[in-house]
Amino acid sequence: MDIFEKFKGNLGSLGQYMKQAHGYFAFPKLEGEIGTKMKFRGKEVLVWSLNNYIGLANHPEVREADAKAAAEWGLAYPMGARMMSGQTSRHEELEQQLAQFVGKQDAFLLNYGYQGMVSIIDAICGRNDVIVYDSESHACILDGVRLHMGKRFVYAHNNMDSLRVQLGRATKLAEKQNGGILVITEGVFGMAGDLGKLDEIAKLKDEFEFRLLVDDAHGLGTMGKTGAGTAEHFGVTDKVDLMFGTFAKSMAGIGAFIACDEDICNYLRYNMRSQTFAKSLPMPMVIGALKRLELLRTRPELREKLWTVVNALQSGLRAEGFDLGVTNSPVTPVYFKGGVTEATNVVMDLRENFNVFCSVVAYPVIPKGQIMLRLIPTAVHTLEDVEYTIKAFSEVRRKLEEGKYNLSQIPSIV
Repeated sequence: MDIFEKFKGNLGSLGQYMKQAHGYFAFPKLEGEIGTKMKFRGKEVLVWSLNNYIGLANHPEVREADAKAAAEWGLAYPMGARMMSGQTSRHEELEQQLAQFVGKQDAFLLNYGYQGMVSIIDAICGRNDVIVYDSESHACILDGVRLHMGKRFVYAHNNMDSLRVQLGRATKLAEKQNGGILVITEGVFGMAGDLGKLDEIAKLKDEFEFRLLVDDAHGLGTMGKTGAGTAEHFGVTDKVDLMFGTFAKSMAGIGAFIACDEDICNYLRYNMRSQTFAKSLPMPMVIGALKRLELLRTRPELREKLWTVVNALQSGLRAEGFDLGVTNSPVTPVYFKGGVTEATNVVMDLRENFNVFCSVVAYPVIPKGQIMLRLIPTAVHTLEDVEYTIKAFSEVRRKLEEGKYNLSQIPSIV
């Protein structure tokens, strides 16, 4: 059989909607300068779908640092993987500053967050080790866990009783196999916006022997007194053994890092295949990340502005009776009742008639009968943006409840 045969007429669970979705719901083009107002299909829309939490994407100091670095170094330098020929003092400087910022002894730069997380799990866990992970972990964690050649147990989302049960099972197996246990969770869950219960997980270290890996992609820059993340927010930085952060959210760039004790970090430097066999981060990205980190550390007013917008948006929506689930982070999900057809028409109405662009989630990502519109507030949104969006959502909800989006089929986008 031709290995391609199975793809004929089968584009997968998401690809089956390609004809109706491509270029509009999937792979939409937001054009122009990154900001709260961008162009979508030729007209200006109010954008709530960019992870530009503290507004660094187009910050003038960031743009200047990026431009100067690109002019001085180009995009090629350094050539080669860091272990071979891609090491520089600026890469080391960024690692030192990141480690200091999140309260760890050392940090190791990663080219991308997704591949980095997969490779961290691969490097840390051998076939005799056991992984215990949250059921709503990000896809990069799930893929890393699936590649693990040993046993894994999943616990119900943020359910400490379930985690305790799985840790008990994992402990028996790890002792039998002479292995260890790695618990994996997120600091901020990027879909529902709730926080991983890092404080309660940390307390379980009194009962069980395990190491804790936290994916804090959405927590870095948004959570904690200084923006150092969710572990800082809970006061358990010393209990988190492996702290993962990405530049793709609050730092508005590309790349990631893992922070931990120095000896573990050195082990990862020499054993993470995704970095050993990959080209080093280009110099402009490193210098740009240094500038972004500087602003994150020294401009608390940016994070304060973010939370002003977050609080206005979430309190305003709740006051109007909207269901935001369990979020206690900037991530703002808004839940409605309805199916895929209604979700499609809700989003089209928002984009075409209200000029509001946000992400939509429906079955199979969330249960049947639910629609989730996810808003990502940023420090560059205004209170006027918030007020307008709440009014638009109220009108859309009214139409949804009146059945005006319950059409017989998903309309095609032309």
